[in-house]
Amino acid sequence: MRATIQRVTIASVTVDEELISKISKGLLIFLGIEDADTLEDIKWLSNKITNLRIFNDGDGVMNLSLLQEEGEAMVISQFTLHASTKKGNRPSYIKAAKPEIAIPLYESFVVQLEKDLGKKVATGIFGADMKVALLNDGPVTIQIDTKNKE
Repeated sequence: MRATIQRVTIASVTVDEELISKISKGLLIFLGIEDADTLEDIKWLSNKITNLRIFNDGDGVMNLSLLQEEGEAMVISQFTLHASTKKGNRPSYIKAAKPEIAIPLYESFVVQLEKDLGKKVATGIFGADMKVALLNDGPVTIQIDTKNKE
């Protein structure tokens, strides 16, 4: 399971020119799922994201978590996070899970994140052609891979 996390002051997602969801200060999470992902990956990643200290404290130091900041979260499915660019110029997405595997894992991740945050999490529409708008705060962008826990 791979996530690209962006600290934002605002983010929104639209589909067919209809606003699906939006958040204010918090984290925009792009989530890529592969066949090998499990419930343990979901729990580990949700815990990591909610407790990652990337929000500024009173001294302007990144020392507060999303939980402490009481920020919002938005999760957007993004199979392209598993793109392989090793050969040629056309990325391969063979490692990305097919919808029948990815959708239940994506939904379980959203539920786990809501549980860990104690609040509703905004989402897009899985598999839709989404238009995501955001104002990256910092900018702060972090990539996490549950198969490479550095």
